[in-house]
Amino acid sequence: MRHDKHRATNMITYTYPALKQGEELLTITQSVCPYCYKILPSIIVERKGKVYIRRRCPEHGEVEELYYGDVGLYKKMVKWVKEGRGARHIYTPLIEPCPFSCGLCPLHKQHTALVNLVATNRCDLSCWYCFFFSEASGYVYEPSINDIIEMIRSVKKQGITVNVQITGGEPLLRKDLVEIVKALKKEGVRHIQLNTNGIRFSQLFWEKPAKAISYARELRVSGVNTIYLSFDGVTPVTNWKNHWEIPYILEVFRKSRMTSTVLVPTVLRGVNTHELGAIVKFAAKHNDVVRGVNFQPVSLTGMMKKHERAKYRITIADLIKLIEEQTDGEIPREAWYPVPVSAIFSRLIEGIAREFKFEMTNHPICGAATYIYVEKRGKSLPRLRPITEFVDVDGLLEYLDEKWEELFSGSTRLLTGLKILYSIKKFFYEDKMPPGVNIYRLLFNIVIRRNYEALGELHYKMLFIGSMHFMDLYNYDIQRVQRCNIHYVVPGGKLIPFCAYNIFDDIYRDKILKENSIPLEEYSKKLGLPTGIATKKYIRDRRKLESTEIYKTTYEGIIEYIQKK
Repeated sequence: MRHDKHRATNMITYTYPALKQGEELLTITQSVCPYCYKILPSIIVERKGKVYIRRRCPEHGEVEELYYGDVGLYKKMVKWVKEGRGARHIYTPLIEPCPFSCGLCPLHKQHTALVNLVATNRCDLSCWYCFFFSEASGYVYEPSINDIIEMIRSVKKQGITVNVQITGGEPLLRKDLVEIVKALKKEGVRHIQLNTNGIRFSQLFWEKPAKAISYARELRVSGVNTIYLSFDGVTPVTNWKNHWEIPYILEVFRKSRMTSTVLVPTVLRGVNTHELGAIVKFAAKHNDVVRGVNFQPVSLTGMMKKHERAKYRITIADLIKLIEEQTDGEIPREAWYPVPVSAIFSRLIEGIAREFKFEMTNHPICGAATYIYVEKRGKSLPRLRPITEFVDVDGLLEYLDEKWEELFSGSTRLLTGLKILYSIKKFFYEDKMPPGVNIYRLLFNIVIRRNYEALGELHYKMLFIGSMHFMDLYNYDIQRVQRCNIHYVVPGGKLIPFCAYNIFDDIYRDKILKENSIPLEEYSKKLGLPTGIATKKYIRDRRKLESTEIYKTTYEGIIEYIQKK
């Protein structure tokens, strides 16, 4: 196995690759050889306005990959790097170099912000690009509720707020999903996300609308805060997964008051990159139930040649520029900020409260986001106004960053904090603020009153537009994985960073799940299904789904918007 070879060679000293003509060295890091997993010293360089990561394996030669598509945006993001303060609880001893001691080990710089809990690897779809469903893996993984409770109790050892995303496979295939949600809530999980293709809601809607609404409402009342809904585009070509079902899924959410949905598009260059602006407009059109879009540039899998990777590779910087272009500048590149800027606000709260709660000090290249005010315009698609139109975000962040040390060194923290909050009013342009929106008041309630509802109100007043770029073997940066805060919890209670769990699948994901699964044939026999089948696959009737007024009004104006572009 590749990992065995790595074990035999990881003590050899390797050298950094040389700079090429016209390159600027931006930083150094460590990466891996995508073919043998050797840990290699790596350089991150700028060349012709783009950023690349490069290393040299003595056996497999030089490996270079696009790291970030625009050096200007790269420098803006890394300006906000924040050093984390550790995992809060060590689950795994450091017995091998990172990323081969995951679990979390003492090298990890960030506690868990979001726990991925795999409820099943069964799915009612068989997407050609997916590696993670039972028929493809040959086994069924489905932890019991008691197993889930034990895993969550292990997470709680970190002593911070536990947020969980129930994922899969397709979690809606679990008949006991409501009981799982209730169990998580009983264990003190404050925020529960459900990651789903949503098709089950559409199926139930067509069986009996009241049945679908009742099920969604029961999930909401039991504790589901947010739906993370797969949504790869606004047309059948880009989103053949659930394009026809989306109208009925959103209708169910409206009537069940499941009004916090985040659309999650996987972005693949040349496949759906021409619809990014339309996806944002679609979210804005339906922002009574859709509160955000979280784009995920594709993580490339398998052994691909360099020209093949270049064909499909897209980075967050490319995505930001395409959204700016496709929204006619309504969402400019200047409006985007990396995830670690949120640590400035969480440390302000910590300084006032004298208690560590939660912070996200991810690597600044891992994700970026902005907030948008949706200005409705009758039957026309909404106008989008970025938060930078009415808040001096740069000035606010720089000011609070400077004041953090002052806050922590003072003896009267509450008084100092109040003075700081009063003084930042100058960064909020009251005359430009949208009607009914007071960002300063919301920030005051979040910081001083530590009001979770105020944070929720921000998401109801504004549309969140974000991006997360999970790594793959070609662009792997060990500094990034050490700052990861999205972790999978596995049987036994270990927490494994997302970009180790899925990328080194033979060491983590597949190995762990297989050890805690039953063979596919055994599962099929147990349920009386045909051999090798774990789930009845979904088959749609497109004509029926396209025939309703609900379908037509859901996409009204969106296709025309793409055609104009």
